[in-house]
Amino acid sequence: MSAAQLRARLVSRGNGGRYDLFFTGGLGLAVVGLALFAYALNSGHSERAWHLFQVNWLFFTGISGGSLALTAVHKIANAKWSGVIIRFAGAHVLFAVISLLGLIAIMTVGYEPIYGPMTHQLPSLSPGKALWLSHSFMFGRLLVGLGLLFWTGWSLIRADMVPDMHAALGAIDGDRATRYQAMTHDFDGSDTSRARQHGRINRLAAIYVVLYAFVFTMVAFDGIMALQPHWFSNLLGGWYFMGSFLGAHTCLVMTMLYGRKHLGIVDLVSAKQRHDLGKLCFGFTVFWTYLMWSQFLVIWYGNMPEEIGFVFARLWGPWMPVGRAVFVGMFLLPFWGLLFVATKKTPFTLAAFALTSFSSLWLERYLLVVPSVTKEAGPVFGLPELGPTLMFLGLFLFCYANFARRFPMISPRLAEIAIEVEQQHGHGETSEHDEKAGDFAHAGELPA
Repeated sequence: MSAAQLRARLVSRGNGGRYDLFFTGGLGLAVVGLALFAYALNSGHSERAWHLFQVNWLFFTGISGGSLALTAVHKIANAKWSGVIIRFAGAHVLFAVISLLGLIAIMTVGYEPIYGPMTHQLPSLSPGKALWLSHSFMFGRLLVGLGLLFWTGWSLIRADMVPDMHAALGAIDGDRATRYQAMTHDFDGSDTSRARQHGRINRLAAIYVVLYAFVFTMVAFDGIMALQPHWFSNLLGGWYFMGSFLGAHTCLVMTMLYGRKHLGIVDLVSAKQRHDLGKLCFGFTVFWTYLMWSQFLVIWYGNMPEEIGFVFARLWGPWMPVGRAVFVGMFLLPFWGLLFVATKKTPFTLAAFALTSFSSLWLERYLLVVPSVTKEAGPVFGLPELGPTLMFLGLFLFCYANFARRFPMISPRLAEIAIEVEQQHGHGETSEHDEKAGDFAHAGELPA
């Protein structure tokens, strides 16, 4: 296959995805979840429903923001191996709208069920802390911070798509062609415009990662730590945004494995790419555990009442099984499974361990939030909890499908670079002992 034929195939596949399963299934889950959520609000279980609304908002906002951070980091590092699959991470950008709407809901109708216990403790806090935790100040900084973060993330994804949309103009029609023309009006495809666009992408990526760490630290403090205002941990912010970054990698595993079949590029998503992504999942699994242990060790050895209570409530008593499940699912199983080369290269096992980690991260968010606010003696999961969970999951999938129906899911220019590098390695130009020629993109689909 010639370079022109490969480029034409990448353009066609990248702009031909419908993601009907995500679109229809996500919409269905969202409707059912919304109905259950509304039922819980009117049946005496509104507090339980809002508590899970907070959990799912923190989780899916984290996955969305972490996926954009993953894209930004790859731009800063000038990563070449991920060129075929990197847009699968950036496609989460449209969930920003749901995240901001969710924040508004939490800070208005959901504020009393979620933050009511905290507001009763404000008089016992120092004036500075009471001001920081006041409703208007908290709402304002979260809305501005997340708005700025997601605007920067959208600007980054849009800048990255401009050359791809320009390259696709002659191969598409209808609303997509009109949209692409409008978004590429100041890009002519020349070397000068490409260099200018590349510089813009790199600047936005650098800005985004700084904002990501700062804003998500604020989200962790206000969305988790503020629920129990006498407890504090300087590491919680890093634990939250790095956990979200790990979640973004595990989510990329699953969207990549689905997208390669849906878009018809199974032969271009090689075992080498799966292996590299699996190694990143393994590495950030270890880093998550390091942060968890660092936070636990200092609090436990300090043995200060205002610090130890938060940890004790989650690791002993009725919440202990949830804490153990988080440790097993976030560390023990992924650490053991992703140690092996074959596990990371094999789609089924890679997906299984990624799904385990992804689900356990949700359980971790549940454990961080609910014990601080619930009136129940221990973990309870029924229809009031199911509603917000299905609603957010459905909207998450629905937003992803909407991106795929409007924008390119593959970047031909980045994919060609990744495939060219793999072609060179596939001909023996590699020193990696755990890679074989058959692990690289299929030679029949590469430029001659």
